[in-house]
Amino acid sequence: PVPGVTSFPLGVARGQVANTYIVAEAQDGLVIVDQHAAHERLVLERLRAARADAAAPPNQALLIPEVVEMDEPDCDRLEQHVEKFAELGLLVERFGPSAMLVRAMPAPLAKGDPHALLRDMADDLAKHGEALLLGEKIEHMLATMACHGSVRAGRPLSIPEMNALLREMERTPR
Repeated sequence: PVPGVTSFPLGVARGQVANTYIVAEAQDGLVIVDQHAAHERLVLERLRAARADAAAPPNQALLIPEVVEMDEPDCDRLEQHVEKFAELGLLVERFGPSAMLVRAMPAPLAKGDPHALLRDMADDLAKHGEALLLGEKIEHMLATMACHGSVRAGRPLSIPEMNALLREMERTPR
């Protein structure tokens, strides 16, 4: 038996490959985890849980609201969905003909980039339009938000950060 490994199904982090993959030693072998994909899934599950558990999902108000400039049609698309976004903890409002104002981000994405998030959401709405059912649309928005709140590939992680990610994966359903 490897010391310290027996109590953890995903093992103990031993290092990183290409600043993208966590290499862990488990009791029965080697575990390789794509850090971005794993963290994105964890953030998605947190967003889903927050949406299911709360009447108003937890969000983080921005100290200074962010103005996101974009094309008027993109703003029009986003404006049509501000109530759905609020259900996810994203508080936005129209700010002139070609800008949106972000007042709060969903708590799991508090450190995310509101500019990139809104642009991706506008692109998703332009691409999928009204064709998606409400549930699918919200799930797609959650996935977009999760991607923006995730550890990126290419980011060096310390051994404690890698182990923390592995332990959270073990505790998270799905």
